[in-house]
Order: sequence, then structure tokens, then C-alpha cells
Amino acid sequence: MIKKLVLVFIAVVSIYSYGQEGSASPYSFYGIGNIKFKGTAENRSMGGLSVYTDSIHVNLRNPASYASDRVGVYPFNGETSPVKFAVGGNYSRINLKSENGSDKTSSATFDYLAIAVPLGKFGIGFGLLPHSSVGYRLQALNQDDNLQYRFRGEGGVNKVFAGLAYQVFKGVSLGVDFQYNFGNITNSTVEYIYDDDGTPIQYQSREDNRSDLSGLNLNFGATYKGVIMNNLELSVGVTYAPESLLGSKNERSFSTIVTNTDGSEFVYNSIDVDLEALGLQETDLILPSRFSAGFGVGESRKWFIGTEYVFRNTSNLRGSVVNGSNSRTHEDAATISLGGFYIPKYNAFNNFFKRVVYRAGIRYEKTGIVINNESIKEFGMSFGVGIPVGDSRLLSNANLGAEFGKRGTTNNSLIQENFVNFQLSLSLNDRWFEKRKYD
Repeated sequence: MIKKLVLVFIAVVSIYSYGQEGSASPYSFYGIGNIKFKGTAENRSMGGLSVYTDSIHVNLRNPASYASDRVGVYPFNGETSPVKFAVGGNYSRINLKSENGSDKTSSATFDYLAIAVPLGKFGIGFGLLPHSSVGYRLQALNQDDNLQYRFRGEGGVNKVFAGLAYQVFKGVSLGVDFQYNFGNITNSTVEYIYDDDGTPIQYQSREDNRSDLSGLNLNFGATYKGVIMNNLELSVGVTYAPESLLGSKNERSFSTIVTNTDGSEFVYNSIDVDLEALGLQETDLILPSRFSAGFGVGESRKWFIGTEYVFRNTSNLRGSVVNGSNSRTHEDAATISLGGFYIPKYNAFNNFFKRVVYRAGIRYEKTGIVINNESIKEFGMSFGVGIPVGDSRLLSNANLGAEFGKRGTTNNSLIQENFVNFQLSLSLNDRWFEKRKYD
């Protein structure tokens, strides 16, 4: 049953997202695009909260979670934790608003595929997920309200990772992720020129850029989970990813084009720029350091509430030749989240709805982008449910989530995004290693 669900899920998401960019936000124009949330649909449904760890869900944000505590694990009689699978996708609907008008756009993405395997006091995890995404269509008008520039971009950076964790002693685990980033970003800028009568001339000019990116980085994590009084548990999580570099191999060309009334473009001639002579054929892009810390309290397999703070040193970000704008700078980014979950009765196998997990949360984020002296901020409220699937003893779930929020502002000729994100994921458990008992 679970295998069929996985195949159906991958097929649906892949078909729907084929041919679409992973982002539809104008703010993905800057740097390497919008930084994607590295977490599961369960995390996003709790405002992005990832401090909570258990033995039946993959935690993509803290590698120490791969070594989950075996004691009291249901339904495995305390012998071993289950092997955990996670797969998820996202659909976003965005309403764009400016001082001069509004528009709508959307995007669909396949967000992550991961597995975590317990090995005694050790644990390993590996998977694939996006790091950033680019997808925008922008235009600028001249003083006569005629089209002057058209900007387009797509692509992004993906991440494959492999992690190792060790349970130092009961309740305390340490871990590290080894991450390889790869991808490419392309963009083009068309400049429109008009004659004295305001009629576009026959030929326009277009600049095309492409950057192929790759590089390694690390993510360290630590978790603590223990009983502080009666049935009340305290969970603490900390992660740190040091600053790293992405290598960028760049290409640039200029073309003379002819445009049709429907916006399609035909190249008349083209010339490649000698970036090697300019010292720009291969450049480095700094990935800023990242630190997170959070804590929360709850009752095991019943309820949990927590908070988390994330800091990214984006003021130290340096870009490649992919794109650039004199109207932007970067500042340090920060996110604060508050969220939790509630389960009426996790082992009520004769009552389906009592086993449903209910999640909710809020988050506030300073994205680190500054445009026209405006700091771009983001706010979101999220809700979700975890629906039991498959063998009830394995505690697998299909997770549905929704987030409503806002990014940016209409001040200083900027764009405000009002978005709705829908998440769909599967959190699946299986048993690979089992002690056989003989009478």
C-alpha cells in the first residue's frame, strides 16, 4: 500500500511541476534566487519549527535527529527505531500587488526526498532537496509609459546530502550533514528602443547570462530530549552551518533580436563575451553562515509547543555575474517561529480521527534583501494535519499543510506578494532490522 502511495505521489507532483520554475516571485531576481525552506511539510505546518524530533519523522534541518532514542519506541518494543522515509511537494499561488496594478502567478515544486536509517547509537540520513529557486518575468516602462526593459530568469540551486549522527548518551545526539550544491541560473534582459514617433524599431538588443554553480558545505547539529517533570518533555535543538563557497562558471552573450506582438523573440545575430579576458569566466559566490536554536515542551505522543530562532549572515553575501542591480544590498537575515502539534490519542486504532495529528504555527522573517532602502520582510501563518496511512502499527502519515502570508511592500515602487502555499507529503516508516525471538 505504501509503495503504491509513493509512486502515485511522485507521478502526480512530477507531472504537475514539469515545465514550471520552482519560484514565481519577482524577488527571486536577486542573488541565487529565493532561499527554499529546508524542512518537511510537517515543519512548515508548524511555522517552520524543526526543534522537535522523534523516531517516526525525518528532520531535514538538524542532522543530529538521525540518531533518535530507541527507548520506548512504539510499535517496535524498544528494540530499534524504524527506517524513516520522507517525500514532499508544494504548490504556491501568489497575488502580486504594486502601486500601479496587480497580477497573479503560481508555481509547483517537488520539494524533497529523504531517508533516515538507525544503526544502533548511530544514524545516517541522505536525500535531495532544492536550496534556492529562480523564476521571474519583470518589465520596466520608460517615461512615455512604453516598455523599456524586459527581465526573465529561471533555474536554481539543488542540494544532495548525506549525514551521520551519534547518540552520545540518552537524550543527547550530535550530527553532521555533508552537502553538495549544484545547479544553474539563466537570465535575459531585453532593451527596447523606439523611433521619434514612439514606434519600436525593427531590431532590439538582448543580454543573456548563465551561471553553472557547484560547491560543498557542512551543517552541524545537536539535540537534547528529556523528561523535566511528570510526563512533561523538554526538547532543544541547535544547528550551525559555516560559511562556504559556490564556484560559478559563467557565460554571457549579446544578441540582436526581432520581437513579435505576442512577446516571442527571434535571434538575428549573436556574439559571445570573452569573460575570461575580463576575469569573470569563473567566480565564487559566498554562501553565508547559518545558526539556529530552539526549544519546546510537550507530552510524548500527545502535544508539543516550541519556538525557534534562525540567523543567516547574508550581509556577507557576494554574488556572481548572474545578475546585478545598484538598487539592492543585503543585510543579515533572521526568522523566528512559534508552533506545535496535538494528537488526541496516537494509539486509538479503532478511531481514525483520534490518530490524526493537528499542527499550527506562525513565523516572521527578515529575508536579508534590501531594495530601494526597504528591508524585505515576510510573515506567514500555517496549519496542517497528519493523516494515518498504511499499517496502523507503523505510524506512517500523509501530511497536508497550508500557509497564508505576505512578502514585501508596495512602498518605494516595490511589489507586495500575498501568497498561499499548499504542501503535500508522505512520512513513511518501515522496519529493516528486527531481532527474532525464539521460545
